[in-house]
Amino acid sequence: MRFPELGIYTLPGHSKDPGELLDEVRDAEALGFGSVWISERFDVKDVPTCSGAAAAVTNSIHICTGATNHFIRHPQVTATFGATMSRLSKGRFALGLARGIGVRSQMMGLRNARNAELADFAGIMRRLWRGERVVGHDGPAGKFPYLYIADWFNERIPLLICAFGRKSLGFVGKVFDGVVLHTFMSDEAVSRARNLIRKGAEEAGRDPNAVKIWSLLATSCDMSEETNLTYITARMGTYLQAPGYGELLVDINEWDPAILERFRAAEVVRTMPGGIDSVATPDQLREIRDLIPEAWLPAAVGDPETCAQRFVDQFEAGADGVIIHASTPRQVVPVLDAYAKIRSDERFEGRTGTPA
Repeated sequence: MRFPELGIYTLPGHSKDPGELLDEVRDAEALGFGSVWISERFDVKDVPTCSGAAAAVTNSIHICTGATNHFIRHPQVTATFGATMSRLSKGRFALGLARGIGVRSQMMGLRNARNAELADFAGIMRRLWRGERVVGHDGPAGKFPYLYIADWFNERIPLLICAFGRKSLGFVGKVFDGVVLHTFMSDEAVSRARNLIRKGAEEAGRDPNAVKIWSLLATSCDMSEETNLTYITARMGTYLQAPGYGELLVDINEWDPAILERFRAAEVVRTMPGGIDSVATPDQLREIRDLIPEAWLPAAVGDPETCAQRFVDQFEAGADGVIIHASTPRQVVPVLDAYAKIRSDERFEGRTGTPA
């Protein structure tokens, strides 16, 4: 495995053909990535289906959900998904969770996730994956008279969570094996997040270095203007557009909230009939690009050497791994070649592809 510290996001953004994932995960494995991260959308990106497909066409790369929500499936169903994937992939699976977007959850008639609920759910998963019986459970995650997989099942499946709010990052350190930071976090924000996570782990009596930190880095190497608008501008514009989401991103980066207010008040944003990444035209994206300060786009954009250096920057800031977002494995081949020349072999000596 050439780059165990690197992961890549499959089917980034909107996709109408989940079959594209098969080539992407094959390519990622052939290029030496340590892990592939599979997102979920409620259309044709069902994460259990995509995860099983990824395992079926690969042999060594680790497969991680990046991410799913714990409250959309019964805990027994999620535990079964994890157990099945662990056996199917021969131990190459990790379950990544996310709180979800509050507005979307409300529209679907689902509850918003709370820290106590997430911690309770994580505890249930770990007990079931150790082959234990969960009897008469009554906790924040719900009431469950009897949950059980099998007494012959006893495996450690890493549990990670996507987080970038300050309170959430401290919570992660207390409970989870790893964290996926949000796209567009500056090097300073990554360092800030690492400190919060380590502090949370120490307060819980855990080894602060045991919680693995993954940076999600939007990458667009030598792309056209229109592609950059899609990969970078549309993605960031949508994050800033979302209520609550934009505020958290501005806070962890310590950006000026007044700029966020002006962004949302701009007519092109205010009148957008949907998510920017779903409906904005190229001309609208050019207008939106002018509303976002360059410092608010801490991505990997430019020639291969510039993009490769951004990987190194994130590691220096405190990330244990970097997940490439927006681009496909084939699109980043020149970046990998450039990164190989400046990669610190000593830093990653003995590293495996497991995410946590």
